[in-house]
Amino acid sequence: MQFKEIHTERLTLRAITPDVYDYIHNNFGNTELMEFLGLASAEDLAVEKEKYSKGYATHNRTFVLFQLIDKNTGRIIGGCGYHTWFPKHNRAEIGYDLKYEEDKRKGLMTEALKAVLDYGFTEMGLHRVEALVADYNEPSLKLLDKFGFAFEGTLREHYNVGGVMEDSVMYSLLKHEFKKP
Repeated sequence: MQFKEIHTERLTLRAITPDVYDYIHNNFGNTELMEFLGLASAEDLAVEKEKYSKGYATHNRTFVLFQLIDKNTGRIIGGCGYHTWFPKHNRAEIGYDLKYEEDKRKGLMTEALKAVLDYGFTEMGLHRVEALVADYNEPSLKLLDKFGFAFEGTLREHYNVGGVMEDSVMYSLLKHEFKKP
């Protein structure tokens, strides 16, 4: 299977779509699956397999996620992409994360997000990208601001984090507002 990739200065972004997800789970052994997904332990693999068996694509609706791979080391350092994609309405929610503390505060997510937003607006035909963030997540809020996302409001007690209901703040970016830092 051919895997779609986007290349930036320091990163390779490898697309994980529902078709890719099905392919790797049906054709890769445990070792290959762990390597391809950047999983660190047998416990991580068990969680991944459970997500897949319960219908990961249905859980997050339609999705296009990109693994962030460091070009120098080949190590998977995080992810960035779209879930809860509504093609009929040309909108999706974006999510992103870096796995390791040593990769943070280096501009890697800015680099990745620029490419992923461009992909969403050009390749996926998105008109609107939504982001839901914890109100205390300053790095994420600064990242959204850098790209011109607009604050829309607070969703009260929206996420269950460790048994505590937390608020989310909603931001959005429309295609004509997209600025590339």
